[in-house]
Amino acid sequence: MKRRDFLGAAAGAIALPALAASASASGARVSDRIEWRMATSWPKGAPGVGVNAQRLADRIGAMSGGRLTVKLYGAGEIVPPFEVFDAVSQGVCEMGHGTPYYWQGKNPAFHYFTGVPFGLTAPETAGWLAYGGGQALWEEAYAPFGVLPFYAGSSGVQAGGWFNREIETLDDLKGLSFRIAGLGGEVMRRLGVSVVLTPPGEIFTSMKSGAIDAAEWVGPWNDTAFGLDKVAKYYYLPAFHEAGPSLELLVSREKFDALPADLQEIVRGAALATAAETLADFTFHNIEAFARLVAAGGTELREWPEPVAAAMAKASNEVLAELAAMSDLSGRIAASYSDYLAKARNWSEWSDAAMLRLRNSHPAG
Repeated sequence: MKRRDFLGAAAGAIALPALAASASASGARVSDRIEWRMATSWPKGAPGVGVNAQRLADRIGAMSGGRLTVKLYGAGEIVPPFEVFDAVSQGVCEMGHGTPYYWQGKNPAFHYFTGVPFGLTAPETAGWLAYGGGQALWEEAYAPFGVLPFYAGSSGVQAGGWFNREIETLDDLKGLSFRIAGLGGEVMRRLGVSVVLTPPGEIFTSMKSGAIDAAEWVGPWNDTAFGLDKVAKYYYLPAFHEAGPSLELLVSREKFDALPADLQEIVRGAALATAAETLADFTFHNIEAFARLVAAGGTELREWPEPVAAAMAKASNEVLAELAAMSDLSGRIAASYSDYLAKARNWSEWSDAAMLRLRNSHPAG
């Protein structure tokens, strides 16, 4: 629907006097209710991403007692997947659900708020945003576009991708047509890969048709739901570029500022609750889907060979140095992120990494 058509339809709806005096089932008068639209980058109902976007929309309605309701639209229903940010910025809809690196054309610094190669895990990212100054920098980056970002969870550690041939050396990457998003795509391009950013709903058909040779999407749950295990044999784990990529709720700054204070807090609280629920959802279902994938056989699990991983790290450092030098804001975000990442590496070596080594060496239970 074109924006002018939507505005005209909205004006017609507001002009119905009989409805203005009626009451909703929640007790809020129709005249007191606010109805928003949420555009998403995901097919409606897609595991993890689409499902939790819908839960977020529903939670806002429930927490507000029907005073603020949100209708969700899947990818392509209002705008294409990679135009959700523009839709919110330009007032086509009040809300969006996606991930920051999809809009990196607006400002490459947006990459930091999804994640960077060899970067922060999901819990570490949440810590940086909430207490390490990341949220303030994120809001500063989005401010010129009239968009307010809220952290809406993560998939956790993602998978590196599905390949039709084994990757043993750097030469095996050269010339591959690889669907990969974010800064990982730029790293792969520098290693000789032909990078393609296929929208999520088109990954399977592109792999099946041979239009691309390899694809990374999310992890076992989403990948098998999209059928990627049916079109490729080799599964590389983990994703070097997505240790804990962020999902986000986008809100029109103008519309948010016009809300009563309690509804503003409900939007914040709903995003926070959905962030926790989303990570739990992905964690549980990735564990279950991976078990089924292994039991089914036919998939060859692989880690990145050491020379390939080293080349990825070298190229990543080059890419990140260039990104940090792009602007004053980019430099400040990079400094904040990198300082926190260095501390996170030290702590994780003696916490998460140490616990996993201990647990896997001495299984119990």
